[in-house]
Amino acid sequence: MTKPFDGVRVLDFTRYLAGPYGTYQLALLGADVVKVEAREGDETRGHLADRTWAERKMAPSFLAVNGNKRSITLDLRRPEAAAIARRLAAAADVVWENFRPGVMDRLGLGYAVLSAANPRLIYCAVSGFGQTGPERTTAAFDGKLQAMSGIMSITGEPAGGPTRAGFALCDTIGGVTAALAVASALYQRTRTGRGQLVDVAMLDAALAFIPGPVSEYTVAGIEQRQIGNGSVSRKPTANRFRTGDGYLVLAVLTEKQFASLMAAIGRADALGDPRFADWPARTENEPALREIIETALAADDAKSWEARLTAADVPCGSIWKIDEIVRHPQLEHRDVLQTIDTRYGPMRLVGAGFRLGHGSPGLDREPPALGEHTDEVLKEAGYSADEIERLRRDAVI
Repeated sequence: MTKPFDGVRVLDFTRYLAGPYGTYQLALLGADVVKVEAREGDETRGHLADRTWAERKMAPSFLAVNGNKRSITLDLRRPEAAAIARRLAAAADVVWENFRPGVMDRLGLGYAVLSAANPRLIYCAVSGFGQTGPERTTAAFDGKLQAMSGIMSITGEPAGGPTRAGFALCDTIGGVTAALAVASALYQRTRTGRGQLVDVAMLDAALAFIPGPVSEYTVAGIEQRQIGNGSVSRKPTANRFRTGDGYLVLAVLTEKQFASLMAAIGRADALGDPRFADWPARTENEPALREIIETALAADDAKSWEARLTAADVPCGSIWKIDEIVRHPQLEHRDVLQTIDTRYGPMRLVGAGFRLGHGSPGLDREPPALGEHTDEVLKEAGYSADEIERLRRDAVI
């Protein structure tokens, strides 16, 4: 069964994470994504988290979001390279870039130029603040956007100050938002026959992912503050609790769940305590309730409590490390981490976060070496072997 975007050609000028993460989603769904890189390559190829992989220009941060793509190199500062890009864009369904606004225009590769030659073109521009507004040319990076969006202001312990998420949250939010936007534009094109500009601002996307805290303020004037590991429900039994060897997160939100929790930890007697008669009383007496729960949980380790409470239908979770969760049978069953043969041997990489009844996303091609498909793509565009050799000799490719 073919995948949903089989036959769709994406000319991908993105680098770092927000752009490549978005194009990766369409690549998993069958799009032919041609990654256009500078002759030095996407900056993430040399990320020094692991020196061996960085020296190969195949750092894990690059491998994570560039499977199923083909790579060509173009020095876009050279007029001949820009001309090649325009020829490729004329036959593309999507052009995707994440430069600051104005950069692609200066290269002669902006939306106005490319869409004039290809009216069906979907042109996706991902940037920190979008193509319009007073901040449009301001440099953006994930940490700045986590700080500016309000996300950090509601994350962390009150005594410890604002806290960043442990991964590039706004980059991935921007990428998945762009993927949805491009998919929407492609679907609309099936009815109108015309392409369009897709303007994705990572700040806008970040706000779109926290509608609850935003609307609490804009509608009711409630200013959410840092609640540590507490739940947005603000219920005292939806929080992180210490066990005998670590922590357990509880998500006990209903009367039935509360009764099951008290019974499972051997404190059914607390159900008759007036301090815990209802949610307002439990909230008012949270320190006493926490002491009861943590005293009981101290008798065993977090994983054992997770199994015991789950069996009692009490929502909970121990803190799984990355090296633990990647071996979980649930992920194996869902094929979330897909094994693919590469030039370096078998490699496990994260695929898409969903499945379809037919044409599911999947990882079929290893992440490309720098410029691996330059000749192949240029030949498809009509360049002869002699022309390609001259372009390489002149350092255009």
